[in-house]
Amino acid sequence: MTEPRKDMPPKPVRDSISDVADLMFPPDANMHGTVFGGKVLQMVDKAASVCAMRHSGKPVVTVAMERVEFLVPIRVGTFLIAHARVNYTGRSSMEIGVEVYAEDMPGGRRVHTNSCLVTMVAVDSAGRPAPVPGLALETPEDKKLWAAAEKRRLRRLQSS
Repeated sequence: MTEPRKDMPPKPVRDSISDVADLMFPPDANMHGTVFGGKVLQMVDKAASVCAMRHSGKPVVTVAMERVEFLVPIRVGTFLIAHARVNYTGRSSMEIGVEVYAEDMPGGRRVHTNSCLVTMVAVDSAGRPAPVPGLALETPEDKKLWAAAEKRRLRRLQSS
């Protein structure tokens, strides 16, 4: 868990988990009937933003998207769900993990289509980075994701 902040108690991961969902129509797809990657990334960014705003209680901006992996094509007529959770918090930044699922309509068979890590930064009214609450790690999964995010952060700092 991040260092305790006297003015902001840590928040549990479960309090900010967010889903953004939409049914994919022909304007969302290319001539092959598969959904544009940009449409999927738009949903990822929205889900990450909602999650980060829920955690921080502040407006947020997207700083980076990394490790975007498209595993299977997404077809027109699919119900797409972007599921976001906070993995890590810094002073003003948050790593949000987003998993995307495609659900057949009708039928309900759900398939994991891609994953993405999004770095969001909370901002104040002047657009400057603003502090965020720490993260209360309650489950083994919370702790595992925190540790992996912390390693990624250290690697980024060492390579810059």
